[in-house]
Amino acid sequence: MIHIDVERKIISPEGERLLKIKTSIPENQLTCISGHSGAGKTTLLRMIAGLTRPDKGIIQLGETTVFDSFHKINIPPQKRNLGFMFQDYALFPNMTVEENIAFAQSKEKDKDRINMLIETFGLTTFRKQKPDKLSGGQKQRVALARALARKAGILLLDEPLSALDHKMRTELQDEILKTHQLFHSTILLVSHDEDEINKMASCVLYMNGEKF
Repeated sequence: MIHIDVERKIISPEGERLLKIKTSIPENQLTCISGHSGAGKTTLLRMIAGLTRPDKGIIQLGETTVFDSFHKINIPPQKRNLGFMFQDYALFPNMTVEENIAFAQSKEKDKDRINMLIETFGLTTFRKQKPDKLSGGQKQRVALARALARKAGILLLDEPLSALDHKMRTELQDEILKTHQLFHSTILLVSHDEDEINKMASCVLYMNGEKF
């Protein structure tokens, strides 16, 4: 279970306001996070990942407290058991598909897992290609494979499919669902699309920009 009880000031389209989040998210489920623009969905994922620091509160990932303002705990992102996929995929342009995926691992590479992910996401033909030679859907697959390469227990996806056409979006929804079934990860996926949420979510959390 992911337990979150935090506060942070955010800048929204309406100006500065205090975002309060107090919730528990089940393990091994695919949870969709929805809400209007500026509600704090991306901020929530970034706080879980350790990329944005709450003003105060506590975040627990399973039995591990990764942030506690009172006890001055703030575990850095690389030491949290999670993968994070950004909206723009954030692939390294100077690295091949294989190198991008492998980068997520420690110095000791798990080549079997890297090969398995490349095969699972249909990237075998492109493993030596660099990102500028890939389509949007192929880049998405690489980013998702990289997020999984760390054997992360939690996968955070920030509107990963929003820039794709309907056909590709549908195909990659199926890829994410297959990923969930294959690895039994806890997945948090931000989405505005009701059809996507209805298709993918085990549960849905709605943010209204004030309390959650």
